[in-house]
Amino acid sequence: MFEFASMGIEAASYLIVGSILLLLLTGLPLAFITGLVALIFTLGWFGPMAIPLVTSRIYSFINEYVLIAIPMFVLMASILDRSGIARDLYNTMRVFAGQLRGGVAVQTLVVAIFLAAMSGIIGGEIVLLGLLALPQMLRLGYDQRLSIGTVVAGGSLGTMVPPSIVLIIYGLTANVSISDLFLATVLPAMLLGGFYVSYILIRCYINPAMGPIAPKEESQMGWPQKLKMLKGIALPIAVAVWVLGSIYGGIASITEAACMGVVGVVISTWVRKELTWPMIRDSLRQTLNTCGMIIWIGIGASALVGVYNLMGGNRFVESVILGLDVAPIVVIMIMMGILLVLGLFMDWIGIALLTMPIFVPIVISLGFNPVWFGILFSMNMQVSYISPPFGPAAFYLKSVAPPNITLREIFLSMWPFILLQLCALGLVLTFPQIALWLPGL
Repeated sequence: MFEFASMGIEAASYLIVGSILLLLLTGLPLAFITGLVALIFTLGWFGPMAIPLVTSRIYSFINEYVLIAIPMFVLMASILDRSGIARDLYNTMRVFAGQLRGGVAVQTLVVAIFLAAMSGIIGGEIVLLGLLALPQMLRLGYDQRLSIGTVVAGGSLGTMVPPSIVLIIYGLTANVSISDLFLATVLPAMLLGGFYVSYILIRCYINPAMGPIAPKEESQMGWPQKLKMLKGIALPIAVAVWVLGSIYGGIASITEAACMGVVGVVISTWVRKELTWPMIRDSLRQTLNTCGMIIWIGIGASALVGVYNLMGGNRFVESVILGLDVAPIVVIMIMMGILLVLGLFMDWIGIALLTMPIFVPIVISLGFNPVWFGILFSMNMQVSYISPPFGPAAFYLKSVAPPNITLREIFLSMWPFILLQLCALGLVLTFPQIALWLPGL
């Protein structure tokens, strides 16, 4: 029963990683893979008497109060998916694009930020933009790859714009203040959004055919009509202020603000006369499916990390990394490289729950701020979200894109935006105050 213990922690570490990668090739869900590997190594290293220790680790994970915020934000996004709020928001912002070359693409990014600030869910946002913005840009004659990249990159900003689910999971696993993370991500998110806008404007002014000016009947609408259309953004702004203002103002915790957000979205859809029982039923079903996946991945990852730490794996990894004869910032860069590679094959939830309990103590021991590292992690996961071969953003967009747009075309459209993401990641890595300035205030 105890033959695993004789191989040593180094060999066991390689065996755990190899087992996970091998089982991933079978197509099994990550939650089942991590749970199975955790069970095998618990029995093989410690024996059956250690199983209660693993279950206590799982219990501590599912007992976290902040986890309630996740289904609340998912429910917000599900209701938004089925309401006309996002459509009216997009139509209103399109009117204000004016005679700006590439303006419709820029306003798509602005709408993406609004949607992210309202829900923090990425997949639904990309689907919404794929249904609303992509056909509009293609109809106006925008370059197809620029249009696709704008939709995917804008939708992926949800990993960084508060209330980001990525940051909530990171704060939960790293035991870091989620409010501080939300503050810290504001400037990096604005930086990345600025990169996207600059890229679009520069490309469209170098090659005007890539982003034609909007038709006069849309761009030269009178101010009275424009002001009348502002009602399309009144409710989205109110919901975003309702959620984020309560957090930053110290009125509510993350969990309480998430519940307030659900109430705000429900009231908004009721005011718009869109609230129906089928909408609520389908939204609750989607929330249950999404959160069930997150919880099961969390259970499997918590069990595996708990067993690995009991085996002494955390001390082994820490000694290996700290034993490297390199500058501390190089260690952080190595971690970023590991996360980028993992992001090519694994979901960000599994990456966070598997690596952060090991990486964050090392980051702290090196003297770095874990809030800053959390922002680096969220930016890294945004890269993985749109990177081939398994970037989920591409598959979300493909599900609603015109039939002539292939997955290959979507992935090719992402490369300029991936490079911009890596540039922004490098800047925040080099200048930590970009992330730490606001929390420091």
